Amino acid sequence: MSKDILNLEPKALWADFYALTQIPRPSKKEQKIQDFLYNFGKKLGLETIRDEVGNIIIRKPATPGMENRKGVIIQAHMDMVPQKNSDKVHDFEKDPLEPHIDGEWVKATGTTLGADDGMGVAAAMAILEAKDIHHGPIEALFTTDEETGMTGASGIKGGLLKGDILLNLDSEDEGELYIGCAGGTNATLVFTYKEEPVPQGVAAFKLAVSGMRGGHSGTNINLGRGNANKAITRILWQGARKYGLRLSDIEGGSLRNAIPREAFATVTIPVKEKDNFAKCVQKMADILKNELATVDPDLKVQLTPVDLPGFVMDEKTQNNLIAAIYGCPTGVMRMSDDMPGLVETSNNLAMVKSENGKITVLCLLRSSVDSAKLDLEYMIRNIFELAGAEANFDGQYPGWKPNTDSPILRLMLDIYKKLFGKLPEIKAIHAGLECGLLGGIYPNWDMISFGPTIKFAHSPDEKVNIETVNKFWIFLLETLKNVPNK
Repeated sequence: MSKDILNLEPKALWADFYALTQIPRPSKKEQKIQDFLYNFGKKLGLETIRDEVGNIIIRKPATPGMENRKGVIIQAHMDMVPQKNSDKVHDFEKDPLEPHIDGEWVKATGTTLGADDGMGVAAAMAILEAKDIHHGPIEALFTTDEETGMTGASGIKGGLLKGDILLNLDSEDEGELYIGCAGGTNATLVFTYKEEPVPQGVAAFKLAVSGMRGGHSGTNINLGRGNANKAITRILWQGARKYGLRLSDIEGGSLRNAIPREAFATVTIPVKEKDNFAKCVQKMADILKNELATVDPDLKVQLTPVDLPGFVMDEKTQNNLIAAIYGCPTGVMRMSDDMPGLVETSNNLAMVKSENGKITVLCLLRSSVDSAKLDLEYMIRNIFELAGAEANFDGQYPGWKPNTDSPILRLMLDIYKKLFGKLPEIKAIHAGLECGLLGGIYPNWDMISFGPTIKFAHSPDEKVNIETVNKFWIFLLETLKNVPNK
């Protein structure tokens, strides 16, 4: 039963998290969750604001005797990544999620769980509701559209928030304090193709690559998981080069910030070559499964006969598309020299989709070094422009430069050691945290990011560790209790 999570500790946080799972909140479709949070603040009798871009801000006064403490902004994003298994029937704009306990974890049935960043939202809600905790002035900032553009963080107005310390509750490893993050850039690469008649004497097939694990294109990019768009392109390249393959349509991936798990293409093959092509597909399937056996053990490659399509793409554009995708870098480009184990620069070749005479390829570039990110942009631009595509880069957001002398960092290191008998790790993350954008608007803020342990965010395997949620909660309350005076 999904309501079993209501028996977990801390009960207030899990109750609010369960409430969030029942409200559809995919990125770009956040009206319901905005209304819910706005009404939540109003019902508590707290000052509640909805700004121009849809962020919700709820202010709670200090508890008696703590009015002179520095103001704290507790920040989390309200949207979630809508990913599901192909056999799961679920409408993310209408249907509630189905959370359940699975051993030491909470998961959702066949979909993303939304712990990223529902856990942060729920923690902030529980603090706003609580009457038995100690804290100075609090502002809860619930930002909109973090996952697909950081629209809320970039659109927040300077001067609106009054606090001095930002606690970002959007990290995914308990016992770690994040003090820096990567910046990012969106690439949109567009080919225009002509529809041509299907050649005579051909058979049509649906080529499918599926069963890959995918995951978050920042925090999981170092795991070496396969990219479905790259995998299917390897097969298409062989087919076009050796067996007269013609491409009718292609679709792979669904979000910029999710490593693509599935890709599909409708192709035609001369009848005389169809058996040879089938053998080629099987050979490539064996190669891919061997290469990715450890990281993607459930990889599947299927070739299914289908009816002839209405058209094929012109051969020049088809071949240019295949060459560009094949040549486009994806995955880790460089590791950090300053922080061992941290990815410095990466690219996620996230989406490919043909429709109405155009093929659109979407990438998400990340780097903690601005010049390296720009170099990667130029690399990708050159590859696709040489192939005849239109290349556009936008949505740039800055990274967050670590400050190891941060007062809130020193305080939280001390608190964690007293609570749990050890020091937490200090880290930066290869993903875009809203701290980068918010710090640009409020440069006076002392910022830190932390959270419970969440695995495989942005995929249907997403899960949150139960024990770490309680530790995260205790740590958060003790931090609020010990915030220094102004």
